[in-house]
Amino acid sequence: MSDEEIQTLNRPTAARTAPEQLRPTAPEPAVAPTPTWLGPVLLVGIVLAALNLRPAITSLGALFEETRTGLGMSGTVAGLITSVPALCFAVFGVTAPRLSRRFGPAAVVCAGMAAVAAGLLIRPFADGAAGFLAASALSLAGIALTNVLLPVIVKRYFPDRVGAMTGLYSMALAAGTSLAAAATVPMTAALGGSWRTGLLVWALLAVLAVLPWLAIAAAARREKRALRTALAATAEAAPAPRPDAGPGVLRSRTAWALGCYFGLQATGAYVTMGWLPQIFRDAGVSAGTAGVLLAVTMVMGVPLAFVIPRLAGRMRNQGPIAVTLGLFGLAGYLGLALAPAAGAWAWALLLGVSNCAFPLVITMIGLRAKSPAGVVKLSAFAQSTGYLISIPGPLLIGTLYQHSGGWDLPLALMACLIVPQLVLGVLAGRDRTIEDECGMGD
Repeated sequence: MSDEEIQTLNRPTAARTAPEQLRPTAPEPAVAPTPTWLGPVLLVGIVLAALNLRPAITSLGALFEETRTGLGMSGTVAGLITSVPALCFAVFGVTAPRLSRRFGPAAVVCAGMAAVAAGLLIRPFADGAAGFLAASALSLAGIALTNVLLPVIVKRYFPDRVGAMTGLYSMALAAGTSLAAAATVPMTAALGGSWRTGLLVWALLAVLAVLPWLAIAAAARREKRALRTALAATAEAAPAPRPDAGPGVLRSRTAWALGCYFGLQATGAYVTMGWLPQIFRDAGVSAGTAGVLLAVTMVMGVPLAFVIPRLAGRMRNQGPIAVTLGLFGLAGYLGLALAPAAGAWAWALLLGVSNCAFPLVITMIGLRAKSPAGVVKLSAFAQSTGYLISIPGPLLIGTLYQHSGGWDLPLALMACLIVPQLVLGVLAGRDRTIEDECGMGD
């Protein structure tokens, strides 16, 4: 990390992030500088948190048949479990702004990581489907809170490097997703073959992620206490801004465009993760190769998740990137419909590129709001709205597949959904902020 970057981190958080119109007119009270160790610990904490945002889902997917058999799940309960992630992300993500205002974003992320670890520790020991579902929901609640607040952490502590830092944690998220999908089965076999052991292993990574966030949350709490003391001692200082100050996102067209864009890209991602291997197997591809093709699709997100946010952060308008990614997805779906086996590797690569709309939309959340309060509200709104939109997608694709007896109709639907995704990406990528749209100025 360069000296300039360290100096940026060492500037008091309030001075780095508060909008000009919310600062006191009197000289700011002296507050102790941010400790020098916080920057590196934040980097480690962000990466470890991102690594834990998907293994709870993809590790279960790899062992789902064994888990279902071991717990005696009915088909209905199994279908419910596959729909729980998006539902939890939507429901619990809404609570993130309120919790962040009350306790601070670092403390909530720390609690979220603890919830992920607790759920992953408990669920392998569940005796029935109800207990397993409850433990999974606990982990997913922690993931939902962290999903919403990581962009806030980036905006608060790295305001000048939103694209680069978003790229870093998006790359870590993609790495955790593909690692859990690819390594869970062989690791389970190496540890004795029990699905319970295979799922339990991922709790260790979650426990490791809690440690840096304990230190980050403690530092944030000390900084907040010192700032309150300094403000109280400065009689002529203007009142501190309300912690929930920020724009009303419901009035912002950009917020709605981001939420709907998030929902359509999430629909494509969940359909890919849930159904792509089956599409290839129905086309005559072996089960082993179909699994490798899915891994290829997921792995594409690792390098691109770092490149795309950095590129987006340097552009005033991110619409062209959204259009490019959408066209890759359109080509992938059309290829799957026309020649699924002959061009399998090409279609897997194209869909892998298209799925990188996720790091793009996360980057745009940080760019479309000026203040941390705005980012909190926009992140919660866009992600909760988006995940609600994505819930029916995989279920609808499965229903169409079952009743039509093939993949032509489901793939045609996915190709058609790319069109509104392109339009929404252009609208969300325009160079404006939700504060501007809500009349809050600079």
